[in-house]
Amino acid sequence: MKICVFCSANAGLDPDFYAMAAELGRWIGENGHALVFGGTDLGLMETVARAAREAGAMVVGVVPTRVEERGHASECMDVHIPCDNLSDRKELMVAQADAFVALPGGVGTLDEVFTVAAAATIGYHRKPLVLYNMKGFWNGLVAMLDGLAAAGAIRGRWRGVIGVAETLGEVGEKLEVKM
Repeated sequence: MKICVFCSANAGLDPDFYAMAAELGRWIGENGHALVFGGTDLGLMETVARAAREAGAMVVGVVPTRVEERGHASECMDVHIPCDNLSDRKELMVAQADAFVALPGGVGTLDEVFTVAAAATIGYHRKPLVLYNMKGFWNGLVAMLDGLAAAGAIRGRWRGVIGVAETLGEVGEKLEVKM
């Protein structure tokens, strides 16, 4: 399975997030999966990519030209897919992946999550999408989505499109893979 991980490329996050991202990367590699990620050598992106590669995973990086120009492309990529912009990056990552996991991240991660979720609700794909709720990071987003659903702004059950996992074991269950 090719698992796309959306996450922050920022430094200075909770140290536990880095440890948990590395644990996810190792799990991907040790279980024979491949990693698809945004190709940056910063933050949680580099952490998950390095751990996955060290554990034997094939690592596919989808790298915008701006990242390349600034010298921040990861050296952990086995497959390097260049792209022009963030819209291309999302399209290429969705095409490459069989499943998606969102670690802590900001606006870019939210954009990726909602692009995948919106496409699933319309029926463009049936790929699993999981928010890995490390230390409650996604609690505010979960509450917001519950509020939108209660207000009638979301058709159907959003949890049927976006899974929420508190542990790595739950991530595996939501992706429907054996741990």
